[in-house]
Amino acid sequence: MPPTLSRLFRPFAVATVAVAVALSGCASGVPISPIQAPVAAPVAPPARGPFVAAANPLAVEAGMRVLREGGSAVDAAVAVQAVLGLVEPQSSGLGGGAFMMVYDAASGEVTSYDGRETAPAAATPELFYENGQPLDFMSAVLSGRSTGAPGAVAMLALAQKDHGRLPWSALFSDAERLARDGFTVSPRLAGMIALNRGAARTRWADAYFTKPDGNRYVAGDTLRNPDYARTVADLAARGPEVFYRGRIAQEIAATVAQEPRPGALTAADIAAYQPIERGALCRPYRIYVVCVPPPPSSGVAVLQLLAMAERTPDIDDGADSLAAWTAFAQLQRLMYADRDRYVGDPAFVGVPVQGLLDPTYVAQRAALAPGLTGAAQPGNPPGGALTGPDATHEPAGTSHMVIVDAVGNAVSMTTTVESIFGSGRMVGGFFLNNQLTDFSFSPTRTDGAPAANAVAAGKRPRSSMAPIIVLDREGRLVGAFGSPGGPSILAYNTKALIGVLDWNLPVAEAFALPNLVARGDGFGADTDRFTPALRDGLIANGIALRPNASENSGLHGGIWRQRADGQWGWDGAADDRREGVARTE
Repeated sequence: MPPTLSRLFRPFAVATVAVAVALSGCASGVPISPIQAPVAAPVAPPARGPFVAAANPLAVEAGMRVLREGGSAVDAAVAVQAVLGLVEPQSSGLGGGAFMMVYDAASGEVTSYDGRETAPAAATPELFYENGQPLDFMSAVLSGRSTGAPGAVAMLALAQKDHGRLPWSALFSDAERLARDGFTVSPRLAGMIALNRGAARTRWADAYFTKPDGNRYVAGDTLRNPDYARTVADLAARGPEVFYRGRIAQEIAATVAQEPRPGALTAADIAAYQPIERGALCRPYRIYVVCVPPPPSSGVAVLQLLAMAERTPDIDDGADSLAAWTAFAQLQRLMYADRDRYVGDPAFVGVPVQGLLDPTYVAQRAALAPGLTGAAQPGNPPGGALTGPDATHEPAGTSHMVIVDAVGNAVSMTTTVESIFGSGRMVGGFFLNNQLTDFSFSPTRTDGAPAANAVAAGKRPRSSMAPIIVLDREGRLVGAFGSPGGPSILAYNTKALIGVLDWNLPVAEAFALPNLVARGDGFGADTDRFTPALRDGLIANGIALRPNASENSGLHGGIWRQRADGQWGWDGAADDRREGVARTE
């Protein structure tokens, strides 16, 4: 087993005091000021499962099986991840990393687990430099230098030790069976296999995705992966030790050391990897409490964007409002400017979490939105040390799951190999991450100031992953949400929260709303999902939409709601832009 870790922050719990609601135990240890009690609402029974939403029906069924057998939400997450790594390898897997939020129904606590990859001990700030210049991005991705020590397996093991009910060995049978007997290639996976560039065309990917007749696998074909079956069987029987200190670690190090551009990740780096329980970062929003992981996750940016939205009356106008979409875009510009400047690994840089969420600072930032005519500049939050401008690229290759078990424990987990098929290198039937390309390629600016997200030995790259747990003001579970999308995750997640919590839309409708991402001086969007009137109005307001160049959304989640018949249940959904499903019984 990976080494036991100390708890860096206390888990979050909500306590009701008379008519005011006191929010304490946030990740920083600083209480939030008391706020007014919410308006009267129907008294809801405690939220209960089973509920599973994930990016592939086979993975959802694996999670549901574990829940039917009495497993916890975290138990089910292990099974879901094991299957996703097989049937959706372009997005996540055992060779990647993840952030997980966990709600414990018995204690009412929310905590987070950090399974972000770490740079090897030999890494330097010039990791992706050659001849004094940064590598082009794709050359860096496909190099051995791009792979960090994988964190997903260790993180799942730590969370399952804390919150599991079934034996670890009982959680991999679906993945082993599907890998051994074969699974049907889905249309989305087939589209990724058919790519003629990047990680889909490495020698490892070619060997895996080419049929005996020399053609690539297509949708409807049966794909078998005996190496993966062996890997998950070993994980089930021997635990994560085999991954971090056994044959798999040796194979990872050997594969990373191959050309082109061998990396420095060693078996010792992998053995030294430690997941971290970081507690939760929670803030009030409307009549709710929204909880995210602390840095190096960018969850703080979601909370900042929500806080600015709460101070912007135009947001209240609803999904058909030009004013609401204009405000949402301009507020994003401010959020991304701050996130890109200040968020990094807190073990290496001082991240001004409290300053970014300071009410006075948030109000000052929100007030700038109406006058923005171009890219926003980062602000000066209390406690913020000025760092260099960021030069981080974040490509596509991520997934999200939400799980609630029979007693109301919940998981919201975002998981990734970074790019599509990660680095394109395979070990044991799974792809290795290219997570280190999430560092800033330029470690300093021209005057020598360091970038918060510069490479360093043992450091975790900043992540846009921001899985979300939503509570009511009494600390009861209300919902859970999240999405893939690279840097656009922050916009996607916040759009969904505003759609569900502010505009009271059904979850599926909130997910299906157009995506609008405003980072820097450009506006990426689902241009075909905006009505012509909204598109024309946005252009008139200086927001010229172009097709979104980043990974599209794959929102998954749900909210505990009262139905028209008076009964309470999960209003859950999977984003119609992908192949996921949401199931409850």
